[in-house]
Amino acid sequence: MKTLLLNFVVLPLTLCLSAFAGEDWKEKPASYWKAKLSAEQLRVCREGGTEAPGSGEYNNFKKDGIFVCSSCGLPLFDAKSKFDSGTGWPSFTAPVSDKAVDHKEDNSLFMTRTEVVCSRCKAHLGHVFNDGPAPTGKRYCINSVCLSHQDREN
Repeated sequence: MKTLLLNFVVLPLTLCLSAFAGEDWKEKPASYWKAKLSAEQLRVCREGGTEAPGSGEYNNFKKDGIFVCSSCGLPLFDAKSKFDSGTGWPSFTAPVSDKAVDHKEDNSLFMTRTEVVCSRCKAHLGHVFNDGPAPTGKRYCINSVCLSHQDREN
């Protein structure tokens, strides 16, 4: 009986409570993400997938504000850096800060690209390319499902 109580009541409750105790986001178990994210968010953000081009909510979105990580809420991109790249994904010239995203080498699909991940929870966001407009020359090509929009605070 103690084992059943421990495995089915105490451990799940502990995991649930620890999710709100400021625990390191990178240490969240798969069960946490499965309960928090939609199936599409889970596939893209946690499993490194890609949404279909032109299908994302923020591709043609023009509202001012800040785009945050849909997994953990970290501010990632300012709407002022968003531009229409014609690729079918929201594109930005730069993150809100150098500490907002991390870059990783991605050798999938028989090519080398630079993957962009949330610096706090390590959610896959998309990729960055060196074919963007001034002032950075960068194109952060980001999956809409990895973002949430927040109005700018005055």
